[in-house]
Amino acid sequence: KQYTAHTAQTTVARFAPSGYYVASGDVSGSVRVWDCVGEGATKGEYHIIGGRINDIAWDGDSQRIIAVGDGKQRFGHCITADSGNSAGEISGHSSQVNSVSIRQQRPLRAATGSDDKSLVFYHGAPFKFNTSLRGKHTNFVYGVAFSPDGGSLVSVGSDKKIWLYDGRTGEVKGQIGDGEHKGSIFGVSWAKDSKQFVTASADQTVKIWDAEAGKVVQNWRLGDEGVVSIANHQVGVAWPSGRSDGLVISLGLSGDLNYLVEGSPNPVRVVSGHQKNIISIGSSDHLGSKADILWTGSSEGRICSWDVTAGVGVSIERETHTNYVSGLAATNEGEGRVYSVGWDDTLRTMDPSTNTFIGGATKLAGQPKAVAASGNRVVIATTSGLEVFQDTKQVSQTTTQVEPTTIAAYKDTVAVGSSDGSVDIYTLSSSSSLESKTKITNSTSPVCSLAFSRNGAHLAVGNSSGKIVVFKTTDYSAAIDRWSSHTGRVTSIAWNPEGTLAVSGSLDTNIFVWSVASPERRAKAANAHKDGVNGVAWIEGGKKIISVGGDAAVKVWKVEGLS
Repeated sequence: KQYTAHTAQTTVARFAPSGYYVASGDVSGSVRVWDCVGEGATKGEYHIIGGRINDIAWDGDSQRIIAVGDGKQRFGHCITADSGNSAGEISGHSSQVNSVSIRQQRPLRAATGSDDKSLVFYHGAPFKFNTSLRGKHTNFVYGVAFSPDGGSLVSVGSDKKIWLYDGRTGEVKGQIGDGEHKGSIFGVSWAKDSKQFVTASADQTVKIWDAEAGKVVQNWRLGDEGVVSIANHQVGVAWPSGRSDGLVISLGLSGDLNYLVEGSPNPVRVVSGHQKNIISIGSSDHLGSKADILWTGSSEGRICSWDVTAGVGVSIERETHTNYVSGLAATNEGEGRVYSVGWDDTLRTMDPSTNTFIGGATKLAGQPKAVAASGNRVVIATTSGLEVFQDTKQVSQTTTQVEPTTIAAYKDTVAVGSSDGSVDIYTLSSSSSLESKTKITNSTSPVCSLAFSRNGAHLAVGNSSGKIVVFKTTDYSAAIDRWSSHTGRVTSIAWNPEGTLAVSGSLDTNIFVWSVASPERRAKAANAHKDGVNGVAWIEGGKKIISVGGDAAVKVWKVEGLS
């Protein structure tokens, strides 16, 4: 389930203790309360501060919310979840507030930690300033948390210190674990028995502490031993209540979620994905049992491999692109290879069996727009023309009169879309040269996407105005010109294995599935990706569709009712 009603970048989300609602905040200072059990309906939207929301806390009755952050006139406020009425003030800080926690029992208490190095204790409800605890932390306070039984309060910060307080009075109990963490402590969370808590740090470690003894009882270090990895800095941690397996989940700076279980020295599972706009998608239908393995590339250069059946993604290891991944294509070389092109003007090669890059980066003549596979060769459309590579070596180069925008291939036939609305058809010879065959000039807008059907009988052409025209490849005459429901640039088209259905994605955020037999029929997934659909592909033999988009999400859709 995905909630898409925020109009600004989201920063934090917290479940209500009841489990029925979520409160989420964004960089504009707004907090939305929404239903996480039903259809995701918004219960309320409230503007809290004039800046980024850093943290949110619920009271034990799921009635009140405190939201804090980097405001201009105030750094936080307490409201009722159902109406947004004021239920207290957050005061006593002189800089942005990073963390907030509410005691779940009565008498109600709350605590906030700030960049001003102080922790403020509140009595409620309504919540009012009680005391300011200064001189304990010597740098930014990043995390505060009441224990589930309300007996203790813990604070952590960039000074690598951990302080414990009485949960009812706010009196200082003492400092523990001095020198254990070697980097800033970004997060803290209690176990449901209130006897232990867990911390996450920039030193790449996650530690479980015995609160009474003040000692570490379990330590995990993420990343390769002895290697400093910024991506593995642990910036958040949660010890989910209501579980019996003691699972701890930590968040790395890379966005990876690490599933940790006490007694196990390594994560039992790592969930990877994208943090930025996903630009490209590639699949391979000729890798035997790996037919439902997909690859996705995003705007920051990250490439992930996805096992569709298991629903698990992993990041491709070793040196990746430094920015925008504009295309992915798989060839049948050996046991299969995957090629990627990016706006660092390079071609890179991946081994799908090990999910690693192999060899070095190959420099391209221009900025790559797209890449297509033809047997064991790849053809790349760049700003300066077309380049053909085999086994990472350039075997031919062709200059085009108009700048290419996209490319597709079927066996030795290569189609190249251009900014003037034309599509050039080439034959890829045995010597790897591209020989001009014909030209399609039907489109009045720049061509943005191309796709050959699996049997090569049809070529679908999508343009920037949202129209798709299907051509017969026997004479390149128009077979279907009625697929025009998109209102924005068509970014991706893919055919099902039988060539009877085509799916398209667009910047208008919608996905359409089209029927060749009945061109007037279509299935629509409206608002499929909040910031536009950038890629689509078929999986499970044409039963389902995978889509990617500007919301950094990979989604699976089931297709029914079309043939």
